Amino acid sequence: MINIKPLKAFSDNYIWLLESNEDISVVDPGDAKPVLDYLENKNKNLVDIFITHHHFDHTAGVPELISKISGSVYGPKNSYELIRDKVTEGDIISSLGMNFEVIEVPGHTLDHIAFFNKENNILFCGDTLFAGGCGRVFEGTFDQMFDSLNKLKKLPESTQIYCGHEYTKSNLVFSIGVEPENSDLVLRNSEIDSLIMKNGSSLPSSIELEKKTNPFLRCDLLGDNIQLMQRFGLKNPSEKEIFTHIREWKDSA
Repeated sequence: MINIKPLKAFSDNYIWLLESNEDISVVDPGDAKPVLDYLENKNKNLVDIFITHHHFDHTAGVPELISKISGSVYGPKNSYELIRDKVTEGDIISSLGMNFEVIEVPGHTLDHIAFFNKENNILFCGDTLFAGGCGRVFEGTFDQMFDSLNKLKKLPESTQIYCGHEYTKSNLVFSIGVEPENSDLVLRNSEIDSLIMKNGSSLPSSIELEKKTNPFLRCDLLGDNIQLMQRFGLKNPSEKEIFTHIREWKDSA
């Protein structure tokens, strides 16, 4: 049995820790210290490091941790120089007895990937899909990000989402501005503060929950949103056009 735990880093980053008996692997260690402290305090062995994309807040801990691993550093091609095993769409990697399929999800960065375990429906998606939102488009295009999100949207609804930041509250506040009459969204927002206070995190989310409350996964349902159409002067927009306008709105919010 694998336990998944969050290690906090910086102001709002998550380093995801996979734990099995005396061994751990970590996802996106932007800071080495929380991982090193855990290894020492719990007397654990570090096996593998997973990298979803090259941004500093997801990779900066690797130089200090790489001498500790007994396995490898997995990450995307044409990316961070300390990645030992560069993987691409459809590759399968194994860590702590679990298999993870690599899914390419460009948009936030061109090299972005996600790691999906289909036996337990577990997704580590970095900064592509957030609880209640999605990542900014820095290197890719809006079309790429839209396509990446729709790729993740097709995963089983029970899929547990482990993303790279604690952005959920601010994402939900924005999302209510997009869909003020979405009762599932309003309920989620009303419960999020107590959830974070109780558990120390709003995560994991799920594909099912995101499809109900995340406007970036609901562009197929927003064409009849009169408020949205009037705000942007849209008439019979495509789903990608709706996505682009909402993402640009979020960028300027």
